[in-house]
Amino acid sequence: MSRTFAVGKLDAEVLARLLGHFVSEHERVVLGPRLGEDVAVLDAGDRYLVAKSDPITFATDEIGWYAVNVNANDVATAGATPLFFLATVLLPEGQTDEALVEGIFAQLAAACRELGIVLVGGHTEITYDLSRPIVCGHLLGEVAKDGLVTTGGAQVGDAIVLTKGVAVEGTAILAREKAEELAGQVPADLLARAARFLHDPGISVVREAQIAVRTVPVHSMHDPTEGGLATGLHELADAAGVGVRVELAAVPILSECQQLCAPFDLNPLGLIASGSLLLTVAPADAEALCLALRREGITAAVIGEVTPSAAGRVLVVEGRERPLPRFDQDELAKVF
Repeated sequence: MSRTFAVGKLDAEVLARLLGHFVSEHERVVLGPRLGEDVAVLDAGDRYLVAKSDPITFATDEIGWYAVNVNANDVATAGATPLFFLATVLLPEGQTDEALVEGIFAQLAAACRELGIVLVGGHTEITYDLSRPIVCGHLLGEVAKDGLVTTGGAQVGDAIVLTKGVAVEGTAILAREKAEELAGQVPADLLARAARFLHDPGISVVREAQIAVRTVPVHSMHDPTEGGLATGLHELADAAGVGVRVELAAVPILSECQQLCAPFDLNPLGLIASGSLLLTVAPADAEALCLALRREGITAAVIGEVTPSAAGRVLVVEGRERPLPRFDQDELAKVF
């Protein structure tokens, strides 16, 4: 009997099998569909064209802002400059008025303006049997051929660096979408502060990715999104064919995240985590990278190391090694 799937990312084994049918031999495809990689890379002559597509399905508040930023993040983690954005905006029947549409387009415009991106097209419609807006973003960027960074570039022995902390996006969504339920359970000032995480510290990792590639040779970059930091680490390991060893005590879990997760019994390691950037660099370069980021007001910490694949994927908790947890669906799915 055919099995059904829970809300969230498709099962990794199933996805890998399906993607295996689409291995391209076209001479211009530098990087095609592959587990753990978030962009496609095409040869455009004197440079590479980096392409990304990602929808926003959890958040509704400032959905246009989310759509631009999460797509820009993946393009930037390839070492590329985000340039041209297209948006497919699907709107619910019977609930859509001019204010809703104008609000989404204003958010798209503001996010594009802040990142120097040009909105070049897309599609907008009122969609049958839809309960909330959904925005599917599509972004193109460019990178010099010697500047491409892939998730699969992680090397055994690399230090694993994480910026900001976890989980910026998940904390912002909880504060914005579940404010009524959380009122009285957490202080009002904390709830307000967490709601601002969308912009401060922000869900964009474009600036830290650009700082990183200017500072040291970066072997790999990946932004943990749906499924949180733990899933991002698994994706990195899948793409590079390596293991990882992470110290839980070294992971900067934001206090606001912990306090908003507690009422819903959510694990911060599995909470959607746009706003943080995973990088792997040679151990000798890790301190210089963290210092460069901190000088620009971006916190950064070494949370572990890349290990041989045979060593597995390990989370060290109070000195004891445990398997790095897997999340079949993002922790947010428990409350939506």
